[in-house]
Amino acid sequence: MPLTLHGHPQSSSTRRVLLILHEKKIPYDQNGFSFTPSPRYPTSKTTGFILYECRAIARYLVAAYPNDGPALVPAAGAGVKAHAIFEQAMSVEAFNFEPIVGGILWERLYKQFAGLTPDEAQVSMLSEKLETKLDGYERILANSRYLAGDDLTLADLFHVPYITLFGAGNIDVLSNEEKAQKWPHVVRWANELLQRDASKSI
Repeated sequence: MPLTLHGHPQSSSTRRVLLILHEKKIPYDQNGFSFTPSPRYPTSKTTGFILYECRAIARYLVAAYPNDGPALVPAAGAGVKAHAIFEQAMSVEAFNFEPIVGGILWERLYKQFAGLTPDEAQVSMLSEKLETKLDGYERILANSRYLAGDDLTLADLFHVPYITLFGAGNIDVLSNEEKAQKWPHVVRWANELLQRDASKSI
């Protein structure tokens, strides 16, 4: 029985799950987009098992389909250090990158759909925070291909849905030449992620 995904296809949370499904080449019910049967979305359902929250679903997928596509998590025998660095990268995305970029996108993009006026002071404050965080990303990515080492993981892919909205949200990290020179490894990493077939599919 294929996995069924309930969630709005334009939701960043749903797109995170779609990204993992495509990376792992896991079959799923493409007719499953609907209002989620739980208060949260996205929600996945397979053989009577219902799970919600995009990061939990992604963790489930990589554990349930270890031999399909890239592993996306450190191998069991990779050692304590590799697992700790991976968890560190996961935390950075969830608690540093996502809230800041999500806040900017709320002000500059989503408020437009609601007929609201963006708070440019809030955008300025969040943009300054983002630049500080990207300084940290640059230090990490200057020494490794990805955030948790030289192998692609969930920590990298979870950034993709928001990175694809940088242009729409007027976040010029990738398009501004001066900033590209300031964070060359961030730009290299982001562009590499965007060129993946799975990223193009969402």
